[in-house]
Amino acid sequence: MFKFLKMLIGIVALPACWAISIAVYNLYQTSVESAASSGFEGWALPAGFMLWVVVFFLLPRPFRTYVLGHELTHALWALMMGGRVGRMKVGKTGGHVQLSKTNFVITLAPYFFPFYTFLVIAAYYLTGLALDVEPYRAWWLGAVGLSWAFHITFTLHMLAEHQPDIHEHGRIFSYTVIYIMNVLMIGIWMVLVGSPKFGNLGNLLRHEHAVAYNYAYQQILSAWVYMAQLTGHLR
Repeated sequence: MFKFLKMLIGIVALPACWAISIAVYNLYQTSVESAASSGFEGWALPAGFMLWVVVFFLLPRPFRTYVLGHELTHALWALMMGGRVGRMKVGKTGGHVQLSKTNFVITLAPYFFPFYTFLVIAAYYLTGLALDVEPYRAWWLGAVGLSWAFHITFTLHMLAEHQPDIHEHGRIFSYTVIYIMNVLMIGIWMVLVGSPKFGNLGNLLRHEHAVAYNYAYQQILSAWVYMAQLTGHLR
């Protein structure tokens, strides 16, 4: 029963996938315009991203590092939601962490929360409290891009395989949540490391959600009227 309800929620959230995608793309367009006028620093993040993509496909993949981040993400989100963390096991083929509570956010967090990118961003700002880190901003942006690509490539790779985390909450619901949260995270990272503001992202999200759900409503209404007319003709 709960899986069926989650499936319905996933279907209802499909227009949100489109809305968030368009909003973040428009935010990206603004970021690109700023990047074009900021020289090397503006292209450091995409350069780091592409560097990891090359590494991912050409060199041995550090699965143990990914599994460690995966399990630590479960633990981090469980702690943020008031849970307790027990023993953790990490290996080349998989891992496990004991948690006192779980829910769909804790279960799916590793697929939308880039743990190592979070560490890179946090380390930069914390170091900036004591030292002048501005001269190293381009290198930091490169590290953000590289760690972010690490998350994206491994997430896609793991989702292509059987994942108990996904089946626990159903494919439609899980994939919808993962997609929405990943794209939303992209928008948040652009605000944190670039020129856009949270207000810009919020305004775009509100506008595109209104457009997407209005369009979906109109299509459903048109389909309903068509089916009613077809039924009337058949009678």
